[in-house]
Amino acid sequence: MFLKAKIQTILVTGADGQLGKELQALAPGYPTYQFLFVTKEKLPIDDAEAVSTYFNGHSIEYCINCAAYTAVDKAESEAETAFLINAQATANLAKVCLEHEVRFIHISTDYVFDGTAKQPYKETDATNTMGVYGESKLKGEELALQNDPSTIIIRTSWLYSSFGNNFVKTMIRLMKEKKSINVVNDQFGSPTYAADLASAIMKTITTSRRKKKQGIYHYANAGSTNWYEFAVMIKKLIGSKCIINPIPTSQYTTAAKRPQYTVLDTAKIQQSFNIEIPAWEDSLKDCITKIKSAGL
Repeated sequence: MFLKAKIQTILVTGADGQLGKELQALAPGYPTYQFLFVTKEKLPIDDAEAVSTYFNGHSIEYCINCAAYTAVDKAESEAETAFLINAQATANLAKVCLEHEVRFIHISTDYVFDGTAKQPYKETDATNTMGVYGESKLKGEELALQNDPSTIIIRTSWLYSSFGNNFVKTMIRLMKEKKSINVVNDQFGSPTYAADLASAIMKTITTSRRKKKQGIYHYANAGSTNWYEFAVMIKKLIGSKCIINPIPTSQYTTAAKRPQYTVLDTAKIQQSFNIEIPAWEDSLKDCITKIKSAGL
């Protein structure tokens, strides 16, 4: 006689964001887990008392924190809000996860680096933020590990999806509206399809049930490019005739400075959790096919 495995519960914050929605899309493929998807209205994670009350009222085994303040330029004038969401709220979750023996998985960013490297960043490389957004996310990492040393932190880069607002969907819209657009060609990184990241997160959960893993990991799609080449690939895949002009960062003024190079070394997460990472071009093709089929 076999005992039926206990259904484990996964809490996902930031459920209305692009990563949260990708996790919702793949949830039916994991019938041995129960998912609780919460938005800031349902669970304000910056409210420590509300977080504690929620965890006391639910039996949870895993918490995936997809909630974040991601307005990079706006953060320069809204530092208090950025730190509240990206740092203090993360600390609230980590603390209660430790108290309830919940595995905490927190999503961070390539913006913890200053972009001066000449080769892909490893998890052990020194951080050096360039703006409020990166600084607030780095503080969130530090507080997560301080409050719960068993936290898994996954840094990612250039995230996009068929859900929400992102570079891919913005480019598709602009290419329909304009005859020509300007795109920066001297910032390098790895576009990451949120659907792939969602699958990788679930792989860390199914693997960490057998092996106790913790610490910082990097995840981005394989290969690297710049924003201009990324836009050119989008243009090709949607069959646009829009002219794309490459420009240097110096000609595109923003409130926050952007790191010039944030390609991430993903060897650690691949080896630790036996994860295969698709090439960014292949994943972009998959995403645009999904966008087209949805009529977006």
